[in-house]
Amino acid sequence: MRRGIEKESLRVHADGRLAETPHPAALGSALTHPNITTDFSESQLELITGIHESVERCLEELERIHQVVYRALQDQILWCASMPCNLPADDAIPLGRYGSSNVGRAKTVYRTGLAYRYGRRMQMISGIHYNWSLPGLGTEEYFPLIRNFRRHGWLLFYLFGASPARTTAARPRTYTGRSSSENVWNRPQSRAESNCRPRCSNSSALPTLN
Repeated sequence: MRRGIEKESLRVHADGRLAETPHPAALGSALTHPNITTDFSESQLELITGIHESVERCLEELERIHQVVYRALQDQILWCASMPCNLPADDAIPLGRYGSSNVGRAKTVYRTGLAYRYGRRMQMISGIHYNWSLPGLGTEEYFPLIRNFRRHGWLLFYLFGASPARTTAARPRTYTGRSSSENVWNRPQSRAESNCRPRCSNSSALPTLN
């Protein structure tokens, strides 16, 4: 089995406030870096591993990426919970910025649409996407797996998707997964951005882990 991890975390100050500063220059371009980018917000880091057959190698790469990030954060830290930290007013949450190229501007415009449709606070929920594939399997083999996941999905979300603790700034909202055309259980932006970075073929992501 091949696997890869995408881990989202908010950049925060030591007192738990969201860091509204731009993506750290020391981490390179959020548009083109293969391992370190941003998700919805400029303050929401996303760490991406390569594809690994070994669980240990996958976790080792994620650890190395974390180390690089922390060296660049200086006086900031990564918020470890899925539910967001103390957030500013909705319109003060910075959208991801990716430069002036057509691709970069399109990514920011897309996030502007998400902000209007869902609100910026909801998009600050962060989690872990566990992408995996089974070499040699095709559509006929994957569909039974998807049906079984849907059949037992309520239990997986109950066991692994619960966030029993939240700050007063994190208003509870209904949040559900859905299956995209690439068989990825993920947030709405995943389908639109699936061609912006490589994923495991025929991948599937587990619910948010805390």
